[in-house]
This record gives sequence, structure tokens and C-alpha cells, in this order.
Amino acid sequence: MADSVTNACLANNERYAKGQAIHHPAHPGQQPIQPSRRLAVVACMDARLDVEDLLGLQTGEAHIIRNAGGVVNDDAIRCLIISHHLLNTNEIILIHHTRCGMLAFTDDLLKAGLEGDPAAEKLLGQATGRPFMSCQACSATPSAFHAFRGQIEALDAPRDDKNMERLTWDVRRGISSILNHPWIPTTGPDAVSVRGFIYDVDSGKLEEVSHPGPMGSFA
Repeated sequence: MADSVTNACLANNERYAKGQAIHHPAHPGQQPIQPSRRLAVVACMDARLDVEDLLGLQTGEAHIIRNAGGVVNDDAIRCLIISHHLLNTNEIILIHHTRCGMLAFTDDLLKAGLEGDPAAEKLLGQATGRPFMSCQACSATPSAFHAFRGQIEALDAPRDDKNMERLTWDVRRGISSILNHPWIPTTGPDAVSVRGFIYDVDSGKLEEVSHPGPMGSFA
């Protein structure tokens, strides 16, 4: 663990949070298809996260898998299986972040708003600070938006103990989903390691989430 790529990324993040630029944006020339540092990262699509910058990664060193919330859904699992078994990665980093939009709604609320429920439209408009425009239609897809568990809050709300707890729950759920998937080995010669973090968008720092631990309540 002392020599892990993840630990090297954490050291890079300390430098990044102090204002140092580590990622080099210039095209590096011809490279192999396998990520050179054998790392895969699952992170949120939030515009305030530049994953290569905050981890100090260079082009060609890691797979970067991004979606709303950085959730470990079916597609993220699909990507991780391909990343490991076909492209030789063996460390996985999960990154959630403070002020995340996934804290501001529930799946049922968003679906109701999209379908045209006036009360849901009003709540979503209050959460986002802009008029919510319903599509007035139902759809079977996506089957889930994967909003984070717990009491919803306004969009981009400042960090506090409650939303940090909600973020921590979801990071642990992601770690658990990976560790318990039958096609992602965690023991033996082909084992993969998984660690999860919360990125503070205001400070630029990563904070590790312990695992195992509580994974959430609907209350």
C-alpha cells in the first residue's frame, strides 16, 4: 500500500491544493492502449473537477470514468470490468465531492417533475434557482438517476456534517458494489484495490472515506 499509485495521487493532490500544476496538457505522442499507471478513476461529471489535475495524472496513465455523481452504476461496473480484465488496471479510485447536485433531489421528485407534477416542478425550481421546465411525458429510461440517500437540500449548498454524511454513504455504497461484484477480483494474484474519497471543491483537497461503515438511510 505504501507504494500504491493511489498514495502517489494523494501526494499530488496535496500539491494541487496548494496551487501547483502537475498535469501536463501537451500531447505526449504515441502511447500504448493500456493505462501506464494501471489506475481507473470513477468521478462525478461536475465542471469543478478536473480529475487529471487534482490527481496529478498525465495523459495515458489512467482510465477516467465520469457520470452524474460519480456513482457506481451498471455502466461504471461495465467500464471497470473492461478496464481491469482487458486493459490491465489494478487500482480503482472513487471520487465524490462537496456541493454535489445529486444532493438536491430524489429520483421520484425528478421523475415527477419531468412528467409534469406541479408540486415537483416547484420544488425543483426552488432547489436549482431556475424555472424547471417539465417535459410532460413519462419514460422507462433511465430507470434510475441514483440521487444520494437522505434529506434533500438546495443545489450547491455549502459543506456541513449532514451532506458530508450523505456523500460518505454513497462512496461506501460504491466501494461495496465493486468489492462484491463477481467479475472484479479482490483477492489472489489478479486482485484489484478500491479506495474512495470526497473532493472539497472549495479547498481542492481529497478526504478518504473509510470502509466498511454505514451506507445510508431514507429518513
